[in-house]
Amino acid sequence: MRMDITEITKRVDHTLLGQTASWEEIRQLCEDAIRYGTASVCIPPSYVKQVKAYTGERMAVCTVIGFPNGYQTTAVKAFETKDAIENGADEIDMVINLGWVKDKKYKEIEEEIRSLKEICQDKTLKVIIETCLLTKEEKIRMCEAVTAAGADYIKTSTGFSKGGATFADVELFKKHVGEAVKIKAAGGISGLEDAKHFIELGADRLGTSRIIKCLKGMS
Repeated sequence: MRMDITEITKRVDHTLLGQTASWEEIRQLCEDAIRYGTASVCIPPSYVKQVKAYTGERMAVCTVIGFPNGYQTTAVKAFETKDAIENGADEIDMVINLGWVKDKKYKEIEEEIRSLKEICQDKTLKVIIETCLLTKEEKIRMCEAVTAAGADYIKTSTGFSKGGATFADVELFKKHVGEAVKIKAAGGISGLEDAKHFIELGADRLGTSRIIKCLKGMS
């Protein structure tokens, strides 16, 4: 499948979530995102307000909730989500409670996702299930929960655990999520060929910083 570079970049959430990320690094991330036409920048919550003031409506701003471990209470995640949206976030990437998955508290997970989607309203909600920590059956159950809760995306990984996106997980998602749910692959996407294959398998978004670095290196 032949794929234009813009078909890749428009699906990229250009990401910088490192603990030591400085404003200068975040500002450059935004400049690159605007230059290459990425879907969004995905940044720490503490920078959302500053980034929105800096970029205005030139690009979408995504941030993370319950990140990276997901074990905050639902009330804390709800507060984080409201705060992020008030600060100007257009998209929210939340982490599920993985302990609840292991305890088979699927109803509670679904209710938590639904409660955050109610806060998001027309803002995009992506649900990170951290595939590297789950069994195949648990991944399928999370596909069902994300679909039932009305989230916009299911997302593979935080990039902060022991593994990132795999082709097999995206294929599995494609088989088990509802038609209204899109897929975001994130963590460990190594370059353009990787990105193309994830898209071919069904990923609508790619969480990565490497794609734009590759393109900058080619220019």
